[in-house]
Amino acid sequence: MSTLDIVDRIKTMMPTLRNLVPPSLNIDPVADQSLFVRASVQGVLREALIAASLTGLMILLFRGNWRATLIIAVSIPLSMITSIIALSALGQTINNMTLGGLALAVGILVDDATVAIENISHQLEQGKTLEQAILDGAHQIAIPTLVSTLAICIVFVPMFLLTGVAHYPFIPLAEAVVFAMLASYFFSRTLVPAREVSAALSPQARGFTSHTGANAQSVDAHALRVRARFLAFARALPRIS
Repeated sequence: MSTLDIVDRIKTMMPTLRNLVPPSLNIDPVADQSLFVRASVQGVLREALIAASLTGLMILLFRGNWRATLIIAVSIPLSMITSIIALSALGQTINNMTLGGLALAVGILVDDATVAIENISHQLEQGKTLEQAILDGAHQIAIPTLVSTLAICIVFVPMFLLTGVAHYPFIPLAEAVVFAMLASYFFSRTLVPAREVSAALSPQARGFTSHTGANAQSVDAHALRVRARFLAFARALPRIS
């Protein structure tokens, strides 16, 4: 049961409690911690939306690929949901500390997927076949991205060594960040290559109609036009000597 559920249940029981006590005794809540939890939830959602929007915009402008933009936007909520599931399995609840951990991690959850997409695209530009480009692109960055992910996770390891009162609030924060980062690495090794394969398959092989395939090609063409206009605008800007 989360903190919000407990607060809502207490508020529901307040009329019953008033009937059980003498009329001369007043029971009034003096503090409501759920306000801070609700504000933290809104903050995490806002930061996730900003990170997904800005990163997706950069992928759309520089790569001209709406599928890559979509997979970047999807990787953030998937990583956060996976972290919440892992926290729930360990008996943790949604509170200010777990939400704070997710807020810390939300800005770097897209790094692994972005690197994977860029490297696979680079391999394709070198003239390699789709299968070889995916294998080479994923293989080249597997160890570097794993090391970078573990380097971020290891920063939070000392929190597990805390004792006393500080042990209880900071452990959920560290777990939230570590689980989200590991989930981000996992999805970058699975979802991104799968996205590249599905993007290269013909509409008939994916079971779509020709009308759907035409729509997908139209969206790709529009994304490329947006990218071309952005690059033309960037070239028109005065250079700093």
